[in-house]
Amino acid sequence: MNSNFNTREPVYVQVIRYFKEQIAIGEIVAGEEIPSRRELAATLNINPNTAQKAYKEMEEQGLIHTERNFPSKITSDERILKSIRKELIFAAVESFVETIRPINVPIDELLQVVKEKYVNEGQEEETND
Repeated sequence: MNSNFNTREPVYVQVIRYFKEQIAIGEIVAGEEIPSRRELAATLNINPNTAQKAYKEMEEQGLIHTERNFPSKITSDERILKSIRKELIFAAVESFVETIRPINVPIDELLQVVKEKYVNEGQEEETND
């Protein structure tokens, strides 16, 4: 995990988003064990209380579960796992719309620019691999 945190939002929120992104792209799978709170804090050089807060929130969201003294694991609940990708897409689009709306770009023009950028970025990544 990249430990370059932005200052616009709490670190624990960024940790949760990281786990969700890793699930959405298939890097972390259902039932997979995740590092302990202390291991995560040490790896990211963050306060253990911050790691604890992130894990507590993920447990409340049903994203992970912990049984007694066993390691925490990613949920196997397909409904939750499927909703993660949609949630991430919605958050990104919402942020984009808030930023672009004041410019009053016609929707057809906006969609064309987004499509071109998305396709071109994907092609550049493929040629860089």
